[in-house]
Amino acid sequence: MHDDDQLAWLALLRAPRVGPATLNPVLAACPDAQQLLRHPPEGIPQHLRDYLHQPDWPQAEADLRWLQESQTQLLTITDEQQYPPLLRSLSAPPSVLFYKGDLNLLHMPQLAVVGSRNASRGGCATGHQFCAYLARHGMTITSGLAQGIDTIAHQGALSVEGGTIAVMGTGLDRVYPASNHDLAHEIADKGVLVSEYLPGTRPFKGNFPQRNRIIAGLSMGVLVVEAARKSGSLITARLAAELGREVFAIPGSIHNPMARGCHQLIRDGAKLVDTAEHIVEEFGAALASLQESITQPPAVAATEAPSAEYDTLLEAMGFDPVTTDQLVERTDFSAAEISSMLLLMELKGQVSAMSGGLFIRGRT
Repeated sequence: MHDDDQLAWLALLRAPRVGPATLNPVLAACPDAQQLLRHPPEGIPQHLRDYLHQPDWPQAEADLRWLQESQTQLLTITDEQQYPPLLRSLSAPPSVLFYKGDLNLLHMPQLAVVGSRNASRGGCATGHQFCAYLARHGMTITSGLAQGIDTIAHQGALSVEGGTIAVMGTGLDRVYPASNHDLAHEIADKGVLVSEYLPGTRPFKGNFPQRNRIIAGLSMGVLVVEAARKSGSLITARLAAELGREVFAIPGSIHNPMARGCHQLIRDGAKLVDTAEHIVEEFGAALASLQESITQPPAVAATEAPSAEYDTLLEAMGFDPVTTDQLVERTDFSAAEISSMLLLMELKGQVSAMSGGLFIRGRT
């Protein structure tokens, strides 16, 4: 992306009281940020129109200087090739992602791993063991860089040179908690740091539920290692379930308050797992197919004939938008299998994700 384009996007993001729910419909009508600033379309909110006539260019220029100095990149929702297809299924996906590191990881099969900031020693050991095993078997571990299980999840993946994604609730110029400063730099070097927040954004409490929706949206499923009954991890699990993604929970002692959230999830329908092999088995076929397609040249992957299972799923979809739950009812596949297959089919252009967790046949 050229400097002028980046500057226009940065100026657009500085509009006050404008988030993805407001901005994305505007971008759908006018995906060129420079054009949008020059000629604001009719029908947009008045406060946004007023801002577009007088954007905050000095702040946008300062943001651009920081991006260039820190080697941070922008990924916009208008980028049909690079924007993660699963993320588009959110009702209000991020208009822009700031990232530092390997962008390709956003297109790899991911498992979100979340849990308590005050995890027990046993929970930390279990989380590290699970994430190392899963990363070794081809899954990218996505988490939120928080203390406790998030930290352990990233470290587990890195310990076996696996892929890991840290979705931050601050600007990428701020690491929260500060104790994870070195870990964040290691992830930037060996994985990828991601945020929807502009540089300078502090760790406001309301940022983290928003961050959680990105973690859920990027991933094929979510694993909760330890969580209290009232926990942000349960928000991530609920969001994943609403998107039709699989939810896994590790049980614990009935005397451990950090296990009660996992037990609640299991009562609510999450899959109980006591070994990482259970998760690999759940996603195994889809992982193998996806990794094979990614390692092939793009032209081969795009034209490769789908297997009989994928033909069955396409037939079950019909030609109208459908949810994962509807596909579960129409086929013999589990929700996890369908989510995995849809991810591969999106990468091949066979299906497209829509807002509200809906999927529709692609044009290929």
